Amino acid sequence: MSQSRQTNRRIVLNSRPHGAPRPDNFRMETSSLPVPADGQVLLRTVYLSLDPYMRGRMSDAASYAPPVELGEVMVGGTVCIVEQSQHSDFAPGDWVLANSGWQDYAVSGGQGLITLGQNLEHPSRSLGVLGMPGFTAYMGLLDIGRPQSGETVVVAAATGAVGSVVGQIAKLKGCRVVGVAGGPKKCKVGVEDFGLDMCLDHHAEDFSQQLADACPLGIDVYFESVGGKVFDAVLPLLNAKARIPICGLIAHYNDTEPPAGPDRLPMLMQTFLVRRIKAQGFIIFEDYGSRFGEFLENMTPWVSEGKVKILEDVVDGLERAPDAFIGLLEGDNFGKLTVRVGDEH
Repeated sequence: MSQSRQTNRRIVLNSRPHGAPRPDNFRMETSSLPVPADGQVLLRTVYLSLDPYMRGRMSDAASYAPPVELGEVMVGGTVCIVEQSQHSDFAPGDWVLANSGWQDYAVSGGQGLITLGQNLEHPSRSLGVLGMPGFTAYMGLLDIGRPQSGETVVVAAATGAVGSVVGQIAKLKGCRVVGVAGGPKKCKVGVEDFGLDMCLDHHAEDFSQQLADACPLGIDVYFESVGGKVFDAVLPLLNAKARIPICGLIAHYNDTEPPAGPDRLPMLMQTFLVRRIKAQGFIIFEDYGSRFGEFLENMTPWVSEGKVKILEDVVDGLERAPDAFIGLLEGDNFGKLTVRVGDEH
């Protein structure tokens, strides 16, 4: 079913998942088109971003942001066109970056909207390399990781929306970059398309040894978005005063109970103490929202000059968002995953 100009489709949270999300955790609803009041705009979604953090918002566990309530629209970043405007700062035809979620249309009072102009050549990039994932990579690596020329940087999920940008920025800063990805195909893309020095398959039985061999001088910066066995392999290789920006832990998002085995927290804390390691979690717009302009000022020319390459995985149709999201958590996507909800005109 394609986007209509008369009705609004919305995908809501139907039930909370226990473990991995299933299609029946989502429900499609159809309603009449919302009407903007004075001081509001009507937004039509053209592209919807799918990102791992959404799994956390499906849970009612305490977190940095409130959960999606049952029956409410799933959260998500969007690139939209202003269809109608009763707001002096916006005109019909304006492109905006919004957080209107998994639906065709939304009404906004303008709060949180970022204007993208009337002529946007590559709209989906504002959800990827020029949006939240690129911003996450840029600030996490440069402000927390602080890579220095000649250092070794290891990046998890190296062909994903964030990791692919991390690796390329680290190369621009003169670092040796070792990526970690799921499967030979992704590892090949990491080296051939994104210019990583090496990319290792975390599915390999001897992955830990491969990582040790790939980092003979240890690891100075580890950009963490995965956790699990990737972090286990990284930990003993961290150098003194290594830095770990933490933007996610996708390997654990579907966990329903603590991991089995002995308590490794004392070993972890001892390693951090003895090697004076800095590990810092961050929520990109919460911690760095005021620096989005700085990010765009630097990233835009890198992209236009081909210094940072782009890989997008675009799915057609809002109705396909649940399956695409489930696949994202299983590592099925290549590059930044977005849903083309409507046409660009």
